[in-house]
Amino acid sequence: MPRRTQWGGRRDLDASRAFYEQYLGLVRSPAGPPRAVVFDTTPIPFALRDPAPGTDLDSAARPGIGAAIWLHATDVQDIHDALTADGHEIVAAPIDGPFGRTFTFADPDGYHVTLHDRA
Repeated sequence: MPRRTQWGGRRDLDASRAFYEQYLGLVRSPAGPPRAVVFDTTPIPFALRDPAPGTDLDSAARPGIGAAIWLHATDVQDIHDALTADGHEIVAAPIDGPFGRTFTFADPDGYHVTLHDRA
């Protein structure tokens, strides 16, 4: 089982950190490697990092294409409403399905992230 998820290169690591703290309520862990932000999530820590050397994020049509990032949240509708109010892109509107209330948004770098409220 993975012990840490480092996910996607970031154009502006500090802006991405602030986005995930503000909208998802993630809390930064005091531990973590250089050029990365690790959040205190369980059971698997979630991390954002600077792009790997030689990676050109602007050359991709959409960063992370083919990756499916799903995160559990208890306040999915409230997060959706806050993102919408602040003009962030909603990729798939909220629906009620097998994973509970679910929607997908694009983060500041264009990565698609799905939130669901059923654990």
